[in-house]
Amino acid sequence: VQLQASGGGLVQARGSLRLSCAASRRTISGYGMGWFRQAPGKEREFVASISWSGGSTRYADSVKGRFTLSRDNAKHTVSLQMNSLKPEDTAAYFCAAARISYGSRSPGSYDYWGQGTQVTVSS
Repeated sequence: VQLQASGGGLVQARGSLRLSCAASRRTISGYGMGWFRQAPGKEREFVASISWSGGSTRYADSVKGRFTLSRDNAKHTVSLQMNSLKPEDTAAYFCAAARISYGSRSPGSYDYWGQGTQVTVSS
């Protein structure tokens, strides 16, 4: 599975961005999908995950109520809608796919990673 993340950019605080992750060469059906982020000098942290069916989602407390993760298995894509962005959301965002179908919070559970897309939120 090759993953391509897109949609990052520069936005003012309280603004919105929509990140997308597209899979190529193979379907993401059956895979749990997740988004993680990493700010300079910090460890990669969990943002959100979604089960293979889309029926179950998980969010980090820091983004709960502001971010929404969804998937379209027919189009092999997952999307992260980010609203009410804060400067502390600034980071490189990575999408990942896991053979574990429920959508884990642990980066170690993921088998495939896309390249990061930078999100910068100005105050």
